[in-house]
Amino acid sequence: MSERSTEIKVTVALDENSVPGKMKWSATDGPTEQGCKAMMLSVWDEKEGGTLRVDLWNKDMMVDEMKQFFYQSIMTMADTFERATGEKPMAGEMRDFGNYFAEHMGLQKSPSEAPENEGQ
Repeated sequence: MSERSTEIKVTVALDENSVPGKMKWSATDGPTEQGCKAMMLSVWDEKEGGTLRVDLWNKDMMVDEMKQFFYQSIMTMADTFERATGEKPMAGEMRDFGNYFAEHMGLQKSPSEAPENEGQ
């Protein structure tokens, strides 16, 4: 059986001060190239046993958008952590923090993340 592969491509246009402008991403298995204002990429370096990161946002990313981006990222990390480890209680703690973050940042939660839908 041959191993299947896919490619994820990120393109970042930089201004004269090396500040990200337009950013685009695409995946060979995904939709066509799409624009984005921010991204966080984390990879596990198995040789060094640590995380390598690339955090980018362009000059068009508004502060309120960044707050929403972080909130949604925290909630998504909790879901991924639970799927990857089976650690449901700790994933719940992460979601609690995400909700605390949203509340203190004055963010609107999506209907699927509202407290009345938790545990369903």
